[in-house]
Amino acid sequence: MLKTVNRVLLGLLGLGLFALGGGVLLGALDLQRHWGFDVPGWWPFRGPDDVVLGTWGRTRWREEDWWWPTVIAVLVVLLALLLWWLLAQRRHRLDQVLVDSEEGAPARLNGRTLENVIEEEAQALDGVSRAHVRLTGRRTAPTARVRLLLEPHADPTRALGRLSRETLAHARDSTGLDRLPSKVRLRAARHRAERTA
Repeated sequence: MLKTVNRVLLGLLGLGLFALGGGVLLGALDLQRHWGFDVPGWWPFRGPDDVVLGTWGRTRWREEDWWWPTVIAVLVVLLALLLWWLLAQRRHRLDQVLVDSEEGAPARLNGRTLENVIEEEAQALDGVSRAHVRLTGRRTAPTARVRLLLEPHADPTRALGRLSRETLAHARDSTGLDRLPSKVRLRAARHRAERTA
């Protein structure tokens, strides 16, 4: 859904900017005179000597009582919409994962429960101090984002291999998914230096 909204918004914005830029370019190059056609009467930019927004257009509403509250309200609404759109770009946690059942109808698996199971199994791996898992993507094709806090003695290559071969493979097989793409971030736990006598 978010991809569709993004594409529609970007398409409309691009179309509007293309039309505005093309109209300004027509006036700046005086193409209507060279090619023998007329621009609409409401279009303010008719030739190379015209400006897009003249002094009269910039100052005509300043003395009206409703002008500044309207401008501020429109800007606030626009800012709120842009902030909502920006926050919507963050990848949301999956509430449910659809898995194939034996009866042919998809079963719904609680996404948080699956995250907890993967976390517990990852934390049981040798050298892993703490694990955090977040499922994103589509319900039929989830992606796992895994963060592991490794103990000082842990071998990162071995921990990553076991996570991939065991923990994530179990999650993929138990849910009946063909694949479970994963992004793993490893971080080593800090420890104090030991004193020797």
